Amino acid sequence: MKFNFSATKIYLFIEVAASTFFPMIFVASSLYQVTVAGLTPLQLVLVGTALEVSAFIFEIPTGVVADIYSRRLSIIIGYILMGLGFMVEGFFPAFVPILLAQVIWGLGYTFTSGASQAWISDEIGEDKANKLFLRATRFGQYAALLGTGLAVLVGGENVAMPIRLGGTGVFLIGVALMLTMPETGFKPTPKEDRDTWGQMAYTFREGIKAVRARPRLKTILWIGLFYGLYSEGFDRLWVKHLIDNFELPALFMSNQVAFFGVVRAIGTVLTIIAMRSIEKRLDTSQPQAIGRAMLFVTGLISVSLIGYAISPLLIVTLGIFLLIMVLRRVAIPLYTSWVNQKLDSETRATVLSISSQVDAVGQIAGGPGVGLIAKLVSVIAALSTSGLLLTPALFLVRRANAQSQEQVEHDWNHS
Repeated sequence: MKFNFSATKIYLFIEVAASTFFPMIFVASSLYQVTVAGLTPLQLVLVGTALEVSAFIFEIPTGVVADIYSRRLSIIIGYILMGLGFMVEGFFPAFVPILLAQVIWGLGYTFTSGASQAWISDEIGEDKANKLFLRATRFGQYAALLGTGLAVLVGGENVAMPIRLGGTGVFLIGVALMLTMPETGFKPTPKEDRDTWGQMAYTFREGIKAVRARPRLKTILWIGLFYGLYSEGFDRLWVKHLIDNFELPALFMSNQVAFFGVVRAIGTVLTIIAMRSIEKRLDTSQPQAIGRAMLFVTGLISVSLIGYAISPLLIVTLGIFLLIMVLRRVAIPLYTSWVNQKLDSETRATVLSISSQVDAVGQIAGGPGVGLIAKLVSVIAALSTSGLLLTPALFLVRRANAQSQEQVEHDWNHS
């Protein structure tokens, strides 16, 4: 049995459902790894590196699969694998099983990365899809509030429970998509031409050509590399920084899940407000407009990361964290729209996967070094280093903006 729903509704369903279950998991996961599994700062970063190595290895093959066979199938497989990975983590609180869980859900993520954006772009068109990315992100923030509340509700007595239930929910997204997801805009490679790795290699080469033919796109991908370099250390160490350096206020009978849930919920509300404003004011069809927004966001994230590391007051530190949280969530759909502009359907998923792989390379390169700094010096020094690692992206954003202007002038002169 299969139900008929519009592609736009299905994309919004994916965003809302994922934005409900992922926050359930992520509100508890760092706390779970620090307090239940007892991971050290270096182990925390290595867990993240395992995830990114998995993404690096599988990102291109899975993106090419989405371009050759079926984006719908790729997305379904992805959510089922991600759900399984989270369940492994939630039921086995030890370093090695948590490492294995990262590999499983990292593999699953690569099946959805690029494929989801390429699928909806083919179903409804690039311009509508770029607008939908912002709209879906805003809707997803409302769902994230629900997911955060559920994590607080079920995690008070058992920190692992939000991870287990969230993982089950992610798995069920894949099951639901089997029954509801259309695929009408995608033209798969004919069966007689699917000889194999040769076709995959050809599609990958075409994706690389698409990147090389667009200087601005190459620069944007370099920006993604520096976003990867800085993010791994912050993602894995911000919770430990708070636990180790501050006396956390007693909320809901000393329920630490509730404390971090409230912090994330406030950040989500602020993100909803910010996304609504950007959605109204920003023309996502204009690369120059996206570039100006990215310059502002990137600079502010870099400064805020250093402020978060060195602030001596809990209230100030939490305020800076909320600012970072909002800026990072705003940057995601902006960057996706930036990369997605004027891509050919045949290589769209592959190019978007290349973008994700570049981010993974950055996290693999930056994570272990930041982890060693945390072990040998301090978590504060590691977080400050993360902020510095993002600063070169500012020069690249300026370069991409200049290239966008040159392209506009070129098109005008030849029109």
